[in-house]
Amino acid sequence: MCGIGLIVAGVPIRGHFAPGEAEASGLSCQGSLESAETVGPSYEDLCNVLKRRGPDHIGGQVLHLSPQSQNLEKTETTKPPHPTISNESPTETLTDRASNAEKSPPIATPEGDIAVDLGRCGLLESTCSARLQFVGATLQLRGDHPVQQPLLDSVGNVLVYNGEVFDGLKVRPSENDTEVIMQALCDCCSCACHSHSQRHQHQLTECACSDSGRPHQTVPRLLSQLRGPWALIFWQAVSRTLWFGRDAIGRRSLLIHKPTPGDPRLLLTSVAPERTKHEGQEAHDDPVHMSSYWDDLTCGIHSITYQSRWKDESMEQNLTPASCLREEPGTGTIKSGEYLEGWARVHDWHDPLLKSLLAWERALVTPTKELKRHHHTGSDQESPAKRILEALCRAVKRRTECIRIPKKELSHSVNSRASSTLVDARSEQFPPLAVLFSGGVDSMILAAIADQFVDPDASIDLLNVSFEGDLAPDRVTAISGLSELEERFPLRRWRLIKIDAKLSDLTSQRGHVLSLICPSNTYMDINIGTALWLAASGVGYVHESPSQRCQGQESEAKPVQSEARVLLVGSGADEQCGGYGRHRTKFRQGGWEMLDAEMRLDFNRIWKRNLGRDDRCLSDRGKEARFPFLDEDVVAALLSLPLWDVVNMEEPAGCGEKKVLRQVARLLGLKSASSLPKRAIQFGSRIARESNRKDFGSNRAANLANAGTVVLKEFASS
Repeated sequence: MCGIGLIVAGVPIRGHFAPGEAEASGLSCQGSLESAETVGPSYEDLCNVLKRRGPDHIGGQVLHLSPQSQNLEKTETTKPPHPTISNESPTETLTDRASNAEKSPPIATPEGDIAVDLGRCGLLESTCSARLQFVGATLQLRGDHPVQQPLLDSVGNVLVYNGEVFDGLKVRPSENDTEVIMQALCDCCSCACHSHSQRHQHQLTECACSDSGRPHQTVPRLLSQLRGPWALIFWQAVSRTLWFGRDAIGRRSLLIHKPTPGDPRLLLTSVAPERTKHEGQEAHDDPVHMSSYWDDLTCGIHSITYQSRWKDESMEQNLTPASCLREEPGTGTIKSGEYLEGWARVHDWHDPLLKSLLAWERALVTPTKELKRHHHTGSDQESPAKRILEALCRAVKRRTECIRIPKKELSHSVNSRASSTLVDARSEQFPPLAVLFSGGVDSMILAAIADQFVDPDASIDLLNVSFEGDLAPDRVTAISGLSELEERFPLRRWRLIKIDAKLSDLTSQRGHVLSLICPSNTYMDINIGTALWLAASGVGYVHESPSQRCQGQESEAKPVQSEARVLLVGSGADEQCGGYGRHRTKFRQGGWEMLDAEMRLDFNRIWKRNLGRDDRCLSDRGKEARFPFLDEDVVAALLSLPLWDVVNMEEPAGCGEKKVLRQVARLLGLKSASSLPKRAIQFGSRIARESNRKDFGSNRAANLANAGTVVLKEFASS
């Protein structure tokens, strides 16, 4: 998709934003709608940073909340919980307003917001005390017709969504998964017991509409069954609950600013704006402020339920939406001292598979002769490499089928694509996807498997970035890998796009890259982020291999830009298969048990250390990153294997680490790639060496300072 954002102003929030976190203090009760706009990023800032990502469409939606208690019973009798549009109704519905809004310019600005009257749902524009501003940017890759976010229905439900549903919900090739999720969310139970966070868990009551014969659908249960990367924000109007979260692995970025005395608003965004505003000052770049202002939202399902309360706590009266329905006529008027308050809660995953993946427990860790003999005997036993290959094939297939593109070829501006008709990628001369390509075992496996599922007439772009031209290690292996792919899959048109860069030429872009990696803040983060950001641009020169010269394909001197909108990335392979040097170190220190513990640690923190940063940097260039090695079924398949079948540090470098993936490469006929050592992108592209010389004087000085973990000078407080 592309990106989402939300600003909540004018309401205190209590409760918990993460497991084990201290209870929020409700600071935003002191903030007004007017004063809240003078600090921190503005709504316009969120729109602009998402617009820069190159979406097909970006739109906004504003909701106004009031503590005024409404008599909702009458509304529900005239409008069912999930109404359909009827030509007989003389009243303009929210859906009608959304349709009319589509006639306006596609790029949202603060002046062009869609102002919606939600009075019939208990949300009033007048005498409001809180405001929710949604923004949704769409890079559409699925469905037959253009979809514009935010989505809203006639009840007042609002959704902004960034992700892909690969399983868990049925999405037909002609359908857009955002619309499918919206319908499924609107069908979820809205009883307070599922969303309302009480001070004590024993206060939660059994759902009034549940059927004892079968469990009914709830928002946490629905989101738990999704397979694929996602981040979303959903307003459930009837329960007055704001739902938001990220998938369990954290493959889509979502940042949060929790209310503080300096800025009492709640903000959510896919990426931090580069420019921020401070009270009494002009907007200016402030990386120190950005790093402390934003956090990666903890993976999981979060909710904030908004309820009317009294300042006189001795009354112990709490007007939740459910209780409003039971009030006698005439009791729903505004009382002196009534105000809105939000209660935050973190919900558990319901799906057993997700729970097992997050626990990351492997049955067999330490090998013995008996265990090895038991698991490697029997003609009917499938080899570990074959099992992983089959899981990877399914993962790549999910991520390469049904890619939709504008009927017009992509131009260099957003506006020209906004109203394009969508068609199947295979019906056009259009590269459906690219691979972030170093020529190493991970990217070679992804390229080889993609060949099985991408239309044979389409080209596959291989994107390689270098800060040392053709001399960089990753460039050398990429050229070698291209030759092996051409030899193994001669009918495919492979395009190795060589993206060359110099650190000195990127000075003017440094501030923007800093905002992309935020809240990550080390030299390693900016080196990796810069390399990914450049690679995702796809701007470079096509490498001319001997076979391509014979076929008269494009010259290397001609600059090109990859127009692929889907980018396959090998993230997660090293964490799960023992690809890092520290894994070998841990094995030497404590054997198999310590190796297993280190790999578990790496997987459990990948959302915070890697995935959010990588998603922000790759998505900034109008591409959607997809991570086959982090497919739920692939993770489960790797965990089902004995550890010694996945990695074996008793074997030498180039053999033992990522052992099972090297075997997968050999099954695919990639013999040369199967023996290459692991090299991180910052070292293989040579950006780390250039950065070390620039910032530390030499590689040696950088190594002595442990440069990879040093906080960037822009983020270091004075």
